[in-house]
Amino acid sequence: MGDAGVCAVEVESLQARYRELVAVDGVSFTAGHGEVVAILGPNGAGKTTTLEVIEGFRRPDGGQVRVGGLDPFAERAAVTRRLGVVLQRGGVYPMMSPERALQLFASYYDNPRPPAELIDLLGLGAVARTPYKRLSGGEQQRLALALALVGRPDIACLDEPTAGVDPAGRIAVRDVIAALRADGVCILLTSHELDEVERLADRIVIIDHGRVVAAGRPGEIGGGSETIRFLSAAGLDVTGLALEMGAAVTEGPPGRYTVALVPSPVRIATLTTWLAQRDVALEALDAGREPLEDVFLRLVSGAGEEAL
Repeated sequence: MGDAGVCAVEVESLQARYRELVAVDGVSFTAGHGEVVAILGPNGAGKTTTLEVIEGFRRPDGGQVRVGGLDPFAERAAVTRRLGVVLQRGGVYPMMSPERALQLFASYYDNPRPPAELIDLLGLGAVARTPYKRLSGGEQQRLALALALVGRPDIACLDEPTAGVDPAGRIAVRDVIAALRADGVCILLTSHELDEVERLADRIVIIDHGRVVAAGRPGEIGGGSETIRFLSAAGLDVTGLALEMGAAVTEGPPGRYTVALVPSPVRIATLTTWLAQRDVALEALDAGREPLEDVFLRLVSGAGEEAL
């Protein structure tokens, strides 16, 4: 394994196109050994294309990518030996069992992790000999993670690793990711489960329309400021409320409001009084650091028509 803090993955001014469509437009970030970096964005933002370049599946149209100091496309064979990849779907013959699939993948490596160890680690013992096509979606996803780890990678690309996984399975996946980080593995993670990202990630990169719109640590990304957020009826007079509060008030999406003030008892009382005077119900109140979900919704401009 590499040293913690040393760049395992370097992406600099990456560009990728599909004919006339620019899917990735100048993306730059790094990821170190012993670090979990989450790459977030709506469908069509360019995050999956970025991972495909890192994994060596496609050549970049501009910029530079290095994985363990190597070009993942030109030196793909060498990169593959160091890289573990969890894809969102497929990769196993329908009638092949988890036990057999892990034995097959283990045969590709000089020093693989024992298949029995991975079956136990990811809670697949009860279905170890069940054909892949009969596994639940969550069991298939846990098998995909096991297959990515069998070669003892020092860099792991995990694309939606908890998609369709039940609560017990999510805990198992979370524990595995924590153990990999402790062992010095660099982990690139994509997920639409933002609560999982906040638990797991050391740093977050948010991509929209092929560009990085924010990057930083959870709780700090997007400014990380403490604000007053509340849910109420859509279409409130935000200009009037802003005058009352003495700070900017924004609505978005409908019915979800943010007051650009550090919370205090007096300010909360001012808000609730203003609402009461207009006979408007306060449905929910969150006074503190802006959660990742709100940061994400504020920063991205919406999902694209096609996941790239």
